[in-house]
Amino acid sequence: MSDYMIMTDASADIPAEILNKGHITVIPMMFEFSGENRIHKNSGDWNSKEFYDSLRQGGSGSTSQIPPAVYTEYFEPILKEGRDILYLSLSGGLSSTWQSASLAASNLMEEYPERKISCVDSIAATGGQGLLTIYALQNQEKGMTLEENTVWLEKNRSHICHWFTVDDLDFLKRGGRVSPTVAWIGGKLKIKPVLRIEENGTLGIMEKVRGAKAAMNCITGKYISSGFDPEYPYVVLCHGDAEEQAEKAKTEILATVPQAKIIMMPMSPIIGIHTGPGVQAVIYYGNNR
Repeated sequence: MSDYMIMTDASADIPAEILNKGHITVIPMMFEFSGENRIHKNSGDWNSKEFYDSLRQGGSGSTSQIPPAVYTEYFEPILKEGRDILYLSLSGGLSSTWQSASLAASNLMEEYPERKISCVDSIAATGGQGLLTIYALQNQEKGMTLEENTVWLEKNRSHICHWFTVDDLDFLKRGGRVSPTVAWIGGKLKIKPVLRIEENGTLGIMEKVRGAKAAMNCITGKYISSGFDPEYPYVVLCHGDAEEQAEKAKTEILATVPQAKIIMMPMSPIIGIHTGPGVQAVIYYGNNR
């Protein structure tokens, strides 16, 4: 295995059993929730039910980018060990974390000119960012160098498809993703948006359907109709404390694509604070977004 550390940030949803192997380092992220500053470290270090229940009870908050000083804090010890770094950031279309990481990396490489830090904008989030990080680790295990892995990631990141639906449009309204009028009408008529992360890494509403069942059928259908690729078998089902609905999506997918390898897990608070409880996401490597 080529000797470089793979790193990402806490907006990525990666199963704890993978993180526990110690081959991926997750940089924590700060968020403000109901007047309290919190830190999200990784998928194995938080109470998702408590968080989403708090949102149901009226809690709200905001997120912020990781400052360059924090990147320096996490990057520099790796460089001192004589190792290089491959870092995958939250989408630059949703946050400025990539710019912040790149600034820290540039300053550190002046101090450690023999070392390399590659900062890749994942143009992804939540399970998509996690999935791309898992594939980066697999590439490393196959012997890809830092440079080869960077090229692969930048070439293939646009193949990570994210399809979402939310339970309450009010959370998207707070983030400016839908207007107050659309949120009010949607709530009255039980309209559910079908969203995706677009080619530039921003969030876009692609369709509006009536009812939660129709929305779930739509996003699971996006994967089922894409065709199974045995080289990229993972499907990530992220949810906002809605495991029962995610299980139904899993059953529906496996009934048609039994070879799919399903990863099911709660969506991190870094993204969930903007999408709310009940959010469902189907994420996979596909032909295009």
